[in-house]
Order: sequence, then structure tokens, then C-alpha cells
Amino acid sequence: MLADPFNRDCGSRKVLDRIGDRWSVLVVLSLAGGDRRYGELAERIDGISQKMLTQTLRGLERDGIVTRTVHASVPPRVDYALTDLGRSLLDLVAGLEAWATTHLAEVEAARARYDAGR
Repeated sequence: MLADPFNRDCGSRKVLDRIGDRWSVLVVLSLAGGDRRYGELAERIDGISQKMLTQTLRGLERDGIVTRTVHASVPPRVDYALTDLGRSLLDLVAGLEAWATTHLAEVEAARARYDAGR
């Protein structure tokens, strides 16, 4: 069976859901420069709740995009890093980030025009 993300039962749709999620995109971008601790990710990604960060990291780890390494220290230190599979996403998510920042003014103007017409 060929992957078909338009089919609700296809696993490729779940992959798109994971990598298209705003928190997943921000976590991947935050890990682009290397390993980060949980607290560093929480600090970097403004607005993410502890619950959402934990769920996002677990999902990315489950999908093989992120690794979680626990270091035996007091207190315990946990680092997150992109896997090779995760690093293969960097060009895509960096492109999304670049598009969003480049076209922000245009999108905001379009929103204002749309809202004014309602």
C-alpha cells in the first residue's frame, strides 16, 4: 500500500500531524544547534506549557526524531538531541520559519483586510 496522507487511516498522516505541529517545529528548531536540557527548551519556546513540552518531546522521541539521554548526576540531567532522522527535517522547518518571518507583514495585512470586511 502506498502512503497517502489524504487517507485518514494512513500512517503518513500521523507523521504529518507530528512534524506539522507548531510545538514540534519549535522543538526541532531549538535543537538545531545541538543538545539542550528540558529547562533550556522550556525557556527558549515562549508560551509552551510543561505538559505540552513533555508530550511533544515524548512524541518526537517515539517517532525517532529526538533522543533523550539521562545522565547519572545529582540532580539527574536529561538532554534532548535530534537524531539523524530529526536532522533531516531541519531544512524543511527552517524553511517554514524563514517563510513565516519573511511574509509576516503581508499575512498581518491580509488578516487586517479580512477582519475589516467582516
